Amino acid sequence: MDSDPRAARLLSRLTRRGETLAVAESVTGGRVAAKLTAVPGASVVLLGAVVSYATEVKVSVLGVPQEVVASHGVVSAECAEAMARGVRRLMGSTWGVATTGVAGPGRQDDQPPGTVYVSVAGPGDEVRVHRLDLSGTRHEIQAGTARQAIQLLLDTAGPLG
Repeated sequence: MDSDPRAARLLSRLTRRGETLAVAESVTGGRVAAKLTAVPGASVVLLGAVVSYATEVKVSVLGVPQEVVASHGVVSAECAEAMARGVRRLMGSTWGVATTGVAGPGRQDDQPPGTVYVSVAGPGDEVRVHRLDLSGTRHEIQAGTARQAIQLLLDTAGPLG
């Protein structure tokens, strides 16, 4: 995998600040972590990643409340937020980023393919969640989600100060 310039900028920014990152992925199946680890020196910032494809893993490993799953489903802003908070807590990182959604070809939680939520949890309990409505093939939806997750983290982490 070629290095993504956004991932390189993000890792450089976090390295200079002495901040760390953890990733929780569902719909992207490890693509966010792969983009980050393609950048030399990523190990200074990236503490780890959890690919929580199964709902049970979201609940038991990341600490997504069962009530969130029952009330909102795993394809929801609430689940994405809980995943980002959970991976940040699990890894003890400065930042947590999470992806959940539907890559297709079928629906999940009555949501069509391309319905995706990306969340970033950071210092001071700050959390941002964005809904994406993507189109394309399964691969295109997963790739687009990984790009947007890194961009949301860049936007949330702010400029190097």
